[in-house]
Amino acid sequence: MTPPTASIPTKSPKITARQLQRRAYVYVRQSSPKQLYHHREGRENQYALVEHAAALGWPEEMIRVIDSDLGLSGQSSGNREGFKELVSEVSLGYAGIIFCYEASRLARNNADWYSLLDVAALKATLIADTDGVFDPCDHNDRMLLGLRGMMSEAELHLLRARMDAGRMRQVERGTYRQVLPTGLQRLSDGQVVKDPDRHVQKTISLLFERFEELGSAQKVLRSLRDDGVMLPRRQVAGERAGQLLWRRPNDAAIYDILRNPAYAGAFVYGRHGQDPDREPGSVRRIHKPIAEWIAVHKDVYPAYVSWEEFVAIHRRLDENGYNFAANKAGATRAGQALLSGLVFCGNCGRHMRVHYRDGEVGCRYICDGAKTSYGGPICFYLQGDPVDKAVVEAFFDAVKPSEIALLDEVLEGQQADHERLLEHRRDAAKSASYEARLAEKRYREVDPENRLVASELESGWEAALRNLNSAKEELERFERERTEPTLDPDLREQLADLSGRLPELWNSGRLKPEHKKELLRSLIERIILSRPRPDTIGVKIVWVSSAISELEVHPRVVREADLSTYEQLVARTLELVEEGYTDKVIARMLTEEGFRSARNLEGVPRSVIQKLRAKRGIPSVNHRFRSQEKVDGRWTILGLSRKLGVDRNWFYKRIKKGDIPAERQPKTGHYLVGDDPELIAALEREVIKNKGKRFT
Repeated sequence: MTPPTASIPTKSPKITARQLQRRAYVYVRQSSPKQLYHHREGRENQYALVEHAAALGWPEEMIRVIDSDLGLSGQSSGNREGFKELVSEVSLGYAGIIFCYEASRLARNNADWYSLLDVAALKATLIADTDGVFDPCDHNDRMLLGLRGMMSEAELHLLRARMDAGRMRQVERGTYRQVLPTGLQRLSDGQVVKDPDRHVQKTISLLFERFEELGSAQKVLRSLRDDGVMLPRRQVAGERAGQLLWRRPNDAAIYDILRNPAYAGAFVYGRHGQDPDREPGSVRRIHKPIAEWIAVHKDVYPAYVSWEEFVAIHRRLDENGYNFAANKAGATRAGQALLSGLVFCGNCGRHMRVHYRDGEVGCRYICDGAKTSYGGPICFYLQGDPVDKAVVEAFFDAVKPSEIALLDEVLEGQQADHERLLEHRRDAAKSASYEARLAEKRYREVDPENRLVASELESGWEAALRNLNSAKEELERFERERTEPTLDPDLREQLADLSGRLPELWNSGRLKPEHKKELLRSLIERIILSRPRPDTIGVKIVWVSSAISELEVHPRVVREADLSTYEQLVARTLELVEEGYTDKVIARMLTEEGFRSARNLEGVPRSVIQKLRAKRGIPSVNHRFRSQEKVDGRWTILGLSRKLGVDRNWFYKRIKKGDIPAERQPKTGHYLVGDDPELIAALEREVIKNKGKRFT
């Protein structure tokens, strides 16, 4: 490369006192961190422009270098703060001249390039590169600078096209060398093998087995954290490149492993793409679905899982995230709402959310998608417990008899997982023992006179010994806690006939909410809820077989008037009151006939009958007998007591002795005495005869 001293003249007639009174800006940029590391001469040539600014007449204190865009592409100015600062300084009139090695350093697209030229022409700012000094105010210079910008943009396009074409030829043949994930290594002859460290292999296999068991990356993370499992990471860059590090598991590392098709033995290109909704200049990338991957070559690498298992994992990870637009159920959570993620609104088709209230037992399902998206009204919300109960009953009816030893399989899986964890800890202890021996060997081989090195190696040996002791203690503790899982005989008997015992097991408290949700999802694809009437919830269950079951659930409502049978309830109540039945009897009869109240799902309480009568001013039958002297032309005990001036108990005793003929009203049980003049006269004579005595 020709040094810039041979190209830029030391004098130029375009430089006037006006430019010399302002600052000179030297813009330095390289397109990538890789260029920073490998192309140091190009960066030094750009910094050398400071000397030429001084040669053209600018004092040292008036020369400013802008190099904050090192390692950034010139394709856009969106993330180049240095370029934005340069344009700002020019627009404020602080810049007399801009030095750059070539036009491509300032910009790789015409929009940014011409924006800078327009501002520079307006403020009479010169632009200098290796070919000379240019004045944007001059027509010829501006045309030449414009051509340079166009050539820079075209050059970038051609470079990228050639690189992409070469890369795609390798991709099509499957020979493109990708960076391999931890657990796979490429030998010197290009062959890819599993990591020779068995501990690494077993740990990665353990992660995939945990996901198959738990079904959620977050659950896998918590499981590995609780078991003290560390994840391996083979460094590919930096000071520790090539070293194997063991780090605490985190969600990013787990997702990277589960989503990487290399672990399924496949060479894949085009897994990621640019976000179409990204802001200008942004490089935000998104995961593309498997169907949109550019190239997929199976059985290229040694596999930890099969391709079919990987596709199932990929699909499960996508489904685990709540995506209301894509109608995904999401992963099962620990909340009490058994249908979370499965419930859809029958009005707008959106997912219904789960809402818990402080101090309130149970949950609610609410459809507020229109409100959240457009500020519209809430479709509806409803109590979740009656819906959950109805769906669970339908699920029980759909479950076929099963003879498999379900819990035996679970316990066997737990035992196998325990053995894997035990082997993991044994491998960790072996690895720590090897590291300790290696550290000791290094220490003993060093010259004792070289105290600085010996001291450092001794510290490393001590750290390795501490890690070894910790690994051994963890292994011993895990072996002491080892227990053989046993199956409760009562539970085994319950599982002997799953279809008959499932309801009992369901309500026994042995199943966690997330377990119940997984069981429901094994047969149910989605549930569509609607509310055609205030006291009715329409439940449409779509099974995985595409069969549909339709149910009606009648939850509690606030008012009796919200009942769909309210008019029939009122009419029947008034009819029974007219027939002479008591409130208690009416409530029992209405319950037997299938009526219910607003808040009582089991039937109609007496208080509802009292409210209905009171609202219409109708007294109860008991009240009529206690307040009226005659009913249907016959005397009540109250009426006789008032007519003869005798306590009512006097009549009850004589009725029981048979001295006074009386009949019980069949619906209330109250006594009625016929309006017989002779009987009344006889009773009056007896009262006069015993006048002065205590009538009881």
